[in-house]
Amino acid sequence: MGAVDVAGLVGRARDAEPRAVARLISLVEQGSSALPEVAAALAPFTGNAQVVGITGAPGVGKSTSTNALVRAFRTAGKRVAVIAVDPSSPFSGGALLGDRVRMGDHATDEGVFIRSMATRGHLGGLSWATPQALRVLDAAGFDVVLVETVGVGQSEIEVVALADTTLVLLAPGMGDGIQAAKAGILEIADVFVVNKADRDGADQTARDLKYMISLGRRDRSGPLWRPPVVKTVAASAEGVDAVVEAIAAHQAWMAEHGELAARRLRRAGAEIEAIAVDRVRTRFGPVDALAGRVVAGELDPFAAAEQLISGNLRA
Repeated sequence: MGAVDVAGLVGRARDAEPRAVARLISLVEQGSSALPEVAAALAPFTGNAQVVGITGAPGVGKSTSTNALVRAFRTAGKRVAVIAVDPSSPFSGGALLGDRVRMGDHATDEGVFIRSMATRGHLGGLSWATPQALRVLDAAGFDVVLVETVGVGQSEIEVVALADTTLVLLAPGMGDGIQAAKAGILEIADVFVVNKADRDGADQTARDLKYMISLGRRDRSGPLWRPPVVKTVAASAEGVDAVVEAIAAHQAWMAEHGELAARRLRRAGAEIEAIAVDRVRTRFGPVDALAGRVVAGELDPFAAAEQLISGNLRA
């Protein structure tokens, strides 16, 4: 790979050139040696985008809902980016790109940027490169970044580490509020969306969710956000404006109570830790030798960890 003109790429991305944005995200995905330079160039322009996570089980209509939200935000005059985190192809390791096909309505809109990213087997449903890709899109001046994740159940909670506001989608007949609570999603949702609300059982699903929300918040002190439950029919855009209003209300609540700054601080901390761990792995390689010595009783795990950190692997 030839030398990368990072300053030029960042400048063109700031000028809303889609190819430059795509190229920067590709550098992120490839783990390019230019990545530290890219991150440094982007840093002064970040911190403005509103990041919305969209998660839920397969079949609840995440892509249709994302499509409808893009249209609603565009109607409000906002530039929108979408990161659709796809399952990895078992053959190439690349994204299957199904979400980009389903969101083809926005293909010619210069105010919309859509990118599929492969999870490459990452269990949390999010590509390891997603946080860095968010920085690219933020710096490129997008007002809203929607992160639609793979529907893999309980491990979807990883989306909350990246999003300012997390939408959890459910649909009637695909698990009621009690099942949602068991799956752990009750704790991560800032807004619940009951999609396909024209089907039987939608009202009951909404009632179940509201009941579980009330139970889960009785013993807590301090300011507390109560997730609203919004019913939609995303295929016809019914109720989507109410979802946008709920997102705005949550953003306002977070700003008032300092939660937005706290979430972004946690996000940056997690990103720093992930980069540091990746650097350790790159520098020292597999820990199989140390693990073998722990299994053999020659080292305890704490001593092995200290050797790994210090680089004194022969001791």
